[in-house]
Amino acid sequence: MGSQRLTQTQKLLQKLSPQQILIMKLLQIPTMELSTRIKEEIMQNPALEEGENPDYEDDINGESINENDDVDTFDDNQSDDDHYDPLDDFDDYLKDDDEDDAAYKYVANNSSPDDKHYETPITNETSFQDTLMEQLGFRKLDEKKRKIGAYIIGNLDDAGYLSRPITGIADDLLFTQNLDVTEDEVREVLEIIQDFDPAGVGAANLQECLLIQLHRLNHENPSNDCENAIKIIEDYFEEFTKKHYDKIVSRSNMSEEDFKKALDIVLTLNPKPGGSMGSVSQNSNYIIPDFTIINNDGELELQLNNRNTPELHVSKDFLNMLKEYAAGKDSPDKREAVSFIKNKIDSANWFIDAIKQRQDTLYVTMRAIMEYQKEFFLTGDEGKLKPMILKDISDMVGLDVSTISRVANSKYVQTAYGTFQLKYFFSEGLLNDEGEEVSTREVKKIVRESVENEDKANPLTDDELTAILKEKGYTIARRTVAKYREQLGIPVARLRKVI
Repeated sequence: MGSQRLTQTQKLLQKLSPQQILIMKLLQIPTMELSTRIKEEIMQNPALEEGENPDYEDDINGESINENDDVDTFDDNQSDDDHYDPLDDFDDYLKDDDEDDAAYKYVANNSSPDDKHYETPITNETSFQDTLMEQLGFRKLDEKKRKIGAYIIGNLDDAGYLSRPITGIADDLLFTQNLDVTEDEVREVLEIIQDFDPAGVGAANLQECLLIQLHRLNHENPSNDCENAIKIIEDYFEEFTKKHYDKIVSRSNMSEEDFKKALDIVLTLNPKPGGSMGSVSQNSNYIIPDFTIINNDGELELQLNNRNTPELHVSKDFLNMLKEYAAGKDSPDKREAVSFIKNKIDSANWFIDAIKQRQDTLYVTMRAIMEYQKEFFLTGDEGKLKPMILKDISDMVGLDVSTISRVANSKYVQTAYGTFQLKYFFSEGLLNDEGEEVSTREVKKIVRESVENEDKANPLTDDELTAILKEKGYTIARRTVAKYREQLGIPVARLRKVI
């Protein structure tokens, strides 16, 4: 038996504080969702309030607390006979607002009477999950099936698909709701939901989604064309997705005319039935820009959108309660109350500071992007965009690349030339035949325009796109052109062919 030894090792670990995690999460939130996040925090923390910061008085009910007064309080390590100045522990909470001129901690909504005010558009669009729940309510189902149906609907994604397997749903219902169900029971309720509108919801994949719609069409209005469409999706789905139409025609014994009629029916179907009615996470199609850049006679002015960021402050009631408990006598109830109050005030201050740091980080990052791409913001010419990667901005502002990435994610800037996602301005660089470094954005623009103007019956191959770029002075390998095409979301030539 080997001997056992006790050894001591030293490791250097990097851990993020709760405040740092909070700031990172807030950085990722776009302006449109920030007000919702702030309201959630206010609901969870009664020490956090919105509105103008009230003037805090030094006294409560006319009696001021003197820091030299001998007031009974407590400490976990002291006896009942020991006393100390209670305000020593509360200095961070009871500071006068005038003591540090840090109004920015409480004011995040910078505005002036001269600012233009815009009403935030309000929509009453209902998510497709809500619509399905309404239809579920119209069915005569027992309580067990109703719970199964509600859980299935809650697990549909924004496109209307159910990615969870039936076995997984049965297990989830058992562990989360203590509802013992069989797979057959889940499948029975799922089939009921698949009969709801819009047609195709509840499908596990695209093939099933299209078949649900086709079978409904054929039931309502039977036809040979619809039967052929069902046959194409059921038996030749892989060939259909790859646009191998000639193989389908030869293997299915359809005439080209019959195939064309069946294909026309398939192309009328909705591959994302949930997206046709709005979703849980996105009930509107408008964008609220996080930044605005104004061109004032050649001078760029950057504005940070603070319309959805209310003024925040720590509750005066909580600060007053802390003073009152500081003047009271020690007791177990007092200890618990003071701990609760301090934690809530700490959380409120952290959140207020995190909002301020979020706004500061957004502003300095966008300002660096604006300076780096100044020619574009002055002219709107896409050809003026310079190659720019996250590290370029990271080096300019002294922030980590991951921080810049969070800022660029889901953020928009409004300019005189349109509203752009920040990711739009980041691209790698390459050299043209003249030795000049240009943005890959310009190359992608040529690829996109070439595909838009191509003969749809004879689309351009990657080799032909490579030749077009070479004629324009960009000598790029074919595999690189294929990569740019894929990044633009353009399928290969075979899949773009229209018969």
